[in-house]
Amino acid sequence: MKVTKLLSLMGILVMFSGCAGHSMDTYKDTKPQADIKTYFNGPIKGWGIIQDWRGRVVSRFDVTMVGKWEGDEGTLTENFVYYDTQKTQQRIWHIKKIANGQYEGTASDILGTAKGETLGSAVRWNYVMDLDVDGSTYRIRFDDWMWAMNDGVVVNRSYLKKFGFTVAELTLFMQKQNP
Repeated sequence: MKVTKLLSLMGILVMFSGCAGHSMDTYKDTKPQADIKTYFNGPIKGWGIIQDWRGRVVSRFDVTMVGKWEGDEGTLTENFVYYDTQKTQQRIWHIKKIANGQYEGTASDILGTAKGETLGSAVRWNYVMDLDVDGSTYRIRFDDWMWAMNDGVVVNRSYLKKFGFTVAELTLFMQKQNP
């Protein structure tokens, strides 16, 4: 009897988690306009946290980024420094504009191709990454949302998902720097 109730509850949770969220259309008329090619061109500084599924901050980091574009193809180099371990990490994104508001991206630690889109003040990326956590590797799907703000600021919320459930969240504040 307990197993049946547990399976029923899990089924309901999965059903509702699939319905949760919002669409890009929500941001169609919002400003300032998000423009990947303009914002991610030149130097950017960022500050972030990672929270576990309970909401507890498990990591804090700084990131410096430099973007360069030639036509519809760009490179974004990200350099991370984690507060708790002083570990450093570099990710180099290769981004391509494929249509109006549509982008693709690759990086060495991304599985396959990231799919990106912009509308109004919002940017959304979806991709899969193998994450190393305490010596174990987990295949995680990222649902990555960014919103353009005033004064060269972008707020980034990433929902890290396993089997459709959010297992962690990443919050990053970025600010465009003068070249």
